[in-house]
Amino acid sequence: MTSHTPFSRFLFGGDYNPEQWPRSVWADDMQILTDVHMNEATINVFSWAQLQPSEAEYDFSTLDDIVATLTKNHFDIVLATSTAALPAWLATRYPEVTRTDYDGRHAQFGGRHNACPNSPVFRHYSALLAGKLAERYGHLANVVCWHISNEYGSYCYCANCARAFRVWLRQKYGSLTALNDAWYTHFWGHTFYDWEEIVPPTALSDGIGPDHIVLSAMGIDYRRFQSDSLLQNLVDEKTAIRDFDPDTPITTNMMGTFKDLDYFKWAKALDIVSWDSYPAYDTPHSEVAMRHDLMRGLKGGQPFMLMEQTPSQQNWQPYNATKRPGQMRAMSYQAIAHGADTIQYFQLHQGRGGTEKFHGAIISHADHDETRIIRETRALGSELAATGPQLMNGRTHAKVGIIFDWENYWSLEYSSGPSVELKYVDQIRRYYAAFYRQNVAVDMIPTNLSATEMAHYDVIVAPVLIMVKPGVSAALHQYVENGGTFVTTYMSGINDENDQVIMGGYPGPFRDLCGIWAEEIDALPPHTSIPVQFGDSHVSGSIVANVSHLEGAQNLASYGGADFYADTPAVTVNPWGNGQAYYVGTVLDDAGLDVLVDRLIQEKQLAHFETPTDVELTTRYYDGYALHFLINNTAHPATVDTSRFTGLPTLIGTNAVQAETILAPYDVLVIKDKE
Repeated sequence: MTSHTPFSRFLFGGDYNPEQWPRSVWADDMQILTDVHMNEATINVFSWAQLQPSEAEYDFSTLDDIVATLTKNHFDIVLATSTAALPAWLATRYPEVTRTDYDGRHAQFGGRHNACPNSPVFRHYSALLAGKLAERYGHLANVVCWHISNEYGSYCYCANCARAFRVWLRQKYGSLTALNDAWYTHFWGHTFYDWEEIVPPTALSDGIGPDHIVLSAMGIDYRRFQSDSLLQNLVDEKTAIRDFDPDTPITTNMMGTFKDLDYFKWAKALDIVSWDSYPAYDTPHSEVAMRHDLMRGLKGGQPFMLMEQTPSQQNWQPYNATKRPGQMRAMSYQAIAHGADTIQYFQLHQGRGGTEKFHGAIISHADHDETRIIRETRALGSELAATGPQLMNGRTHAKVGIIFDWENYWSLEYSSGPSVELKYVDQIRRYYAAFYRQNVAVDMIPTNLSATEMAHYDVIVAPVLIMVKPGVSAALHQYVENGGTFVTTYMSGINDENDQVIMGGYPGPFRDLCGIWAEEIDALPPHTSIPVQFGDSHVSGSIVANVSHLEGAQNLASYGGADFYADTPAVTVNPWGNGQAYYVGTVLDDAGLDVLVDRLIQEKQLAHFETPTDVELTTRYYDGYALHFLINNTAHPATVDTSRFTGLPTLIGTNAVQAETILAPYDVLVIKDKE
């Protein structure tokens, strides 16, 4: 797999909607955007109603003029297919194209992401439009990427989906006997005797709230089915584009750890991954970094596009804080450090109406060319114009892999017990954050790697690996046998691919590998913890605590306190072949995770770098050189020991590196080194 981005220059731009403005504004926009060194515009994202005023009529005149204006001003174009929002005539004439929600309500025209993915009418007209766009614009040299739909998401539960779900189930299981066995339908008398008896899991059927269901295997299958259905919409449009444009890369913008779509599966249909990064004012910097690494991991380390971020503030979160001076630049370089080969924004010109009118933009409501945001954009644009080619096509040399898997995400959060506080992304992030605090490079990896592919990593961490799909346990056993270090936790090894418990004690198929078994899982009350003695460190656990027994493993940490399982194992390690397996029985606090990660760093000699809190060092490797990105993610100055890099030149920054570096708030230093 290539690790190279398909673009000839570093794209710096974002979503642009000139159709919302009088044409007299376009020239001013071009002057301002060119002045801040922007070279790309993402257009046509929500223009279906304009492009197709009626079923038999297409009108590309405005889009023609937009494309001509951008071409005249030397902009590259990311051309969207506009299919994320239906035109009113389509929803009115064909009511079946709109979605039915979890509560059984069938939507009328409005909003966006409003199409049923299994509507034959929607599939026909969306692919037809994509093909017409490719036929008209696909030959243009400055159309550098196709952007299909926009932020796919939201499920449908309509009659079309019910019929398609039954077809999907027939193809998967072959017989009702196999389905009943997989779904454990003897529970609550749910045995099915006819395919037509199966309906989508909604509030009117087997749903127990959006995140719980009577038959969890059914719910997970419906999630698999809806993810596949929406992916088929993308494939429909991609196929239509390829009829006229065989070469231009195709993407759609993803949303990091978004729950509803299996992005590892989706990435196989994309030429390049792109995603939209919108952290809240209080999102941990480690979580933003983890999301970037996840997007990089979707295609095995290939650089990705940062398709959207805001230059100032969002509008749709509860508290939409403005980015502080310098923060936009720091967050942009954080994305580059973790694999982005473009920096793009939503949006380039702030709208006057609609629900996004308070969403930040490069050109704001002030309608002035010397706002703070424009000055900061110009400065960043100048840096990227000078250094962009040297920032592209880097690779990350990570020796730690953390497993992220959407089906495990669904399984853990469909689980009715042991605790509502067990959230999949948070559990993964906590382990990622422990490595992040030590500036240890991490790859986010899928579950389906072979033992040979796993051998690239010295350490593989699989928090809350509740669902063990076929082949996963065997590959991990072989990985450890060959010398790898495996770390897993509470709520791992519990279910098979049908969400049925694997009998014999937790952690199921990892019991021999970890040399331990757990007979109970205690769920701790909210805001309480249990003391844990981890070597010489007094740390604590929370949320859950496994009551475990050693079967050959060495006890590294024990529960304290006065409960009945005091002095039993909380953290263990077990030798296996040439490697070893760690098992963590409770949700360790940050101090406990730091003890664990320090031990792994020492045992495996993992490359790491000490920095002040929320100052990160991330390295990308290129042909003949490496770039170390030192980023202060905080609003206060930070002093960093950079003696390791003394005398090296900087790509971003002034002069050679000194033994000690003082970073201003949100400052960035990019150090150039030999590979």
